[in-house]
Amino acid sequence: MSSKDIAIKVENLSKRYRIGLKEEMNDSIGTAIFDFIKSPLRNYRKYRSLYRFDDVNPSVKSNSDPNSSDIIWALRNVYFEVKIGDVLGIIGGNGAGKSTLLKILSRITDPTSGNAEIRGRVASLLEVGTGFHQELTGRENVYLNGTILGMTKKEVDHKFDEIVDFSGVEKFIDTPVKRYSSGMKVRLAFSVAAHLEPEVLMVDEVLAVGDTEFQEKCLGKMDDIGKSGRTVLLVSHNMAAIQSLCNRCFVLKNGELIFEGLAGDAIEKYLEQFNPDIAGRLSEYEKRDGDGRARFTSLGFEDNWGNSIQSLQMGEDLNIKLGFRCNGSIQDPRFSVILKDQLGHRMIAARSHISFGKLPQSKSGGIVTCKIPSVPLLPGRYFATISLYDGRNMLIDRLRDISNVRIIPANIYGTGQIPDLQDCLISPAINWIHDYE
Repeated sequence: MSSKDIAIKVENLSKRYRIGLKEEMNDSIGTAIFDFIKSPLRNYRKYRSLYRFDDVNPSVKSNSDPNSSDIIWALRNVYFEVKIGDVLGIIGGNGAGKSTLLKILSRITDPTSGNAEIRGRVASLLEVGTGFHQELTGRENVYLNGTILGMTKKEVDHKFDEIVDFSGVEKFIDTPVKRYSSGMKVRLAFSVAAHLEPEVLMVDEVLAVGDTEFQEKCLGKMDDIGKSGRTVLLVSHNMAAIQSLCNRCFVLKNGELIFEGLAGDAIEKYLEQFNPDIAGRLSEYEKRDGDGRARFTSLGFEDNWGNSIQSLQMGEDLNIKLGFRCNGSIQDPRFSVILKDQLGHRMIAARSHISFGKLPQSKSGGIVTCKIPSVPLLPGRYFATISLYDGRNMLIDRLRDISNVRIIPANIYGTGQIPDLQDCLISPAINWIHDYE
């Protein structure tokens, strides 16, 4: 890759923080007075320890080093390059280092080691109201942001009406930003960042604050920016947005870059982290909702012959077996199985009281099987969320995305052709009738 084609170059980027520790309590008046006298020196040492790490072994890569339990590596030895015109998605769990990376690239915080080179003007939207002066009006903040980006007043004048129209806050444009709601701040902040034509646009998960209509406008605008040849870095938990907008994607985990590639492959790599693979012993799993009157104990995928499976061909029958245990009698138990695709779309919602009717009362538990004939799903991985309610629709137990099953391609129509993944979401049983003259 030619250096002229590179918009962002990151080498050995690391960032560590020292987290707060519990203060020691004094057990007598004498020690309290002595500590008060020592306070200036101790406070100085405490402040210095926040940015000096002389006590940390630099060769230790783990956040769990017993000699430095108060040290957290937000990023660790990250290398990558971003080409001009790339729309790059950055995904990972909470605490993976996504926001820290954008803050370093935006020059909001300094790295502990390594460096990052960025070519061109950078606009970043990392949290609600980023770059806004709270005492200034919306109009004044638009011009302030334009000046920060190196634009002239004439250039901002040319874009001003477009910015205000996109944001939808024209009625409040001369009101101080401190009186804006969080949604209004996001609308104006994104509009400013997107319309003042930066060469590099960085957007964190702030779009979750806006309403659905505005989120769609933002995604459309970022798509336009990417197609115009400018560079976009998007941090999001919205897998559908990552899939549709990004031509490349990074996966971060515990501050390290663990995958780089196409968006679809990156999403699959990311979701692998959240498959606990304990479907046969769910009673041990703690991340669950409900009042606890009953608990799921197992989840299994089987074929029509009772064989345990992790994958099946398109169009085959699927049996989902739910084991559960009750602490007391449950009148009118209602079971639910939701299958979602990798982007979080609900593809199948099987609810016993809707598709079957009333199930008998359960006193101690047992097994319930959800039978789905000729599964109409396209190839891919599908995640199961299972729930149990009572007849009053009170949630008893729910486990989200607890296991997954893979659908593999098959010639389901007998034509030698496989449905196009870009063409539809499901592949139902279809027949054609012709009556030609």
